[in-house]
Parts: sequence; C-alpha cells; structure tokens
Amino acid sequence: MNRLVRRRHALHMSGIGQSRDNRLGLASAMLVLLAITGWSYWRIMASLFGEWQAGDDYSAGALVPLVAAFLVWRERKALDDCVLEPCWWGGIALLILAQAARIYGLLFMSQSIERYSLVLAVAGLVLMVAGWQVLRRVLWILLFLSLMVPLPRPVHNLIAGPLQRLATTGSVLVLEAFGAQVDQQGNLVMLNENMPVAVTEACSGLRMLTAFVIVAAFVAYMVKRPRWEKGVLLASSIPVAVICNIIRIFLTAAIMLYGSVELGEKFFHDFAGLVMMPAAVLLIFGEIWLMDKLIVPESEHQ
Repeated sequence: MNRLVRRRHALHMSGIGQSRDNRLGLASAMLVLLAITGWSYWRIMASLFGEWQAGDDYSAGALVPLVAAFLVWRERKALDDCVLEPCWWGGIALLILAQAARIYGLLFMSQSIERYSLVLAVAGLVLMVAGWQVLRRVLWILLFLSLMVPLPRPVHNLIAGPLQRLATTGSVLVLEAFGAQVDQQGNLVMLNENMPVAVTEACSGLRMLTAFVIVAAFVAYMVKRPRWEKGVLLASSIPVAVICNIIRIFLTAAIMLYGSVELGEKFFHDFAGLVMMPAAVLLIFGEIWLMDKLIVPESEHQ
C-alpha cells in the first residue's frame, strides 16, 4: 500500500516537473520570438520613441509599455493557472495579418497602421506560443498597449479642432461667470479689451486627453468593478480632460488679470500640467466614490 502511494506521489511530482519544464520552454520561446519581433520592428519602434520625445500631445505614450509590463506581472498568478495549448494556425494567421497591415502602412505612408501592426504581431505570438486561454486573459492589456500609438493624422485633426474651440468657449464662459470682462474672437480670448490670450492647437487639451485616457484605462483595469462601470470610467476620461483644460486656461487668464502676463505664461507652460494630472486622478476616484453612493448592490435588492 505504501509502495503504491509513493509511486503515485512520484508520478504526481514528475507531472509537476514536466509541466514546469513545459512552461519554462514556452516562456523561453516567447522571449526569443519577442526579441526577433523587436529586431524586425526596430525602425518603427525608434520612430515611435522619437515621436514620444518630440510631440507633447503623445508624450504620455512612453509610459504605456511600462504599465502594460506591470499589468502582465500583476496577472502572473492567473496566467500560471491558464492551460497552455499553443495554437499555431491562429498565431500564424494573426502574424500574417500583422505583416499585411505593416506592408500596407509602408506602401501608403501610414505610420499608424505600421505601429498598430506591432500590437497585432504580439497578440499573434501569444496565441501561437500560449494559446487562446492566455490570449483572452491578456487581451485587455494588449488593447491598452495600443494606446502607446499616436492617433492617425486625420483623426488627430478631426479631434484637435473641436477640442480647441470647446476649450476657448468653455474658458470664456467660466471667466464671464466670475465677472471678468472678456471677449472671444475665434480661438483668441481678449481680457479687458487689451490682453490677448491665444488658445492655440497646443492648448486644445489633446495632450491631456491622451494622458487621461491612459490613466483612466489603468484605473479601470485595476479596480474590481462590473464591466459597465469600468466602461463609464474610461469614457469619462474625455469630459474630465476637457474640464481640466478649461480650468487650466481659466487659471492662466486669472493670473494674467490679477498678477502678471509673465507669471501666467510660466504657470501655463511649467506648472499647469503638473496641477491638472492630480486633479484628473481625483475626479476619477471621485466618480468611483459617487458610484458607490448611487448604485445599490444586487444583494441589497433581495
């Protein structure tokens, strides 16, 4: 009897060892394939890094790969419980689709499509090496990773103009509500008829919008909430960004009116972003608190 128990235990430990060896082999294969993919996409990754450094609107994208790596690490226990069933045909199909998108972007001068193909290629590698269960587990992280890519130029132009006008009109309304003498001339705000404040495209709030979407997506992923509440948090990042940008322009105009033009410009360029980001985070967590107060759990209905 004891001999049979020892034999079963030995078989069990052998199975665990084989499983660990299998996972270690698949992890090694994944790292090698990721290294090859990184080498293949080096030109695209370098241009992406350059745009993060040069363009203020999308500088927050540099944080996305680091946050995505943290989220994968956070899911390590859940991923360890997933059954590894490599799906070669599915992974190869996604890789072919990624390369087709990459070639299309290269031929038609669309950097955005080339960059999005990198995320699709990573999804293909995950499916090919680890299988569908792991891919479903990290799908939202892969979608989050796509936020590192700057918006395509047509979409950028479509969003930046309305944001610029909305920021100008909103700041004028707030200034008038506080009794300031203000006149709007397009995207130019005149204070006391002799102090112009130009709301340029750089002041449209697109930089805040991209940063707040990233922050809201991270918070929505981390909090334990129903999916619809996570969706509300993510969608709310757009009005939160608009509100914070209007507050930034209002504070700048107020400093110019009651302080000095130089101080207002210094605040706008040097301190406003640092002030607005904590304000946006507080608004997001304020939403969570408000939902806790307004939404009654299903267990209390019964």
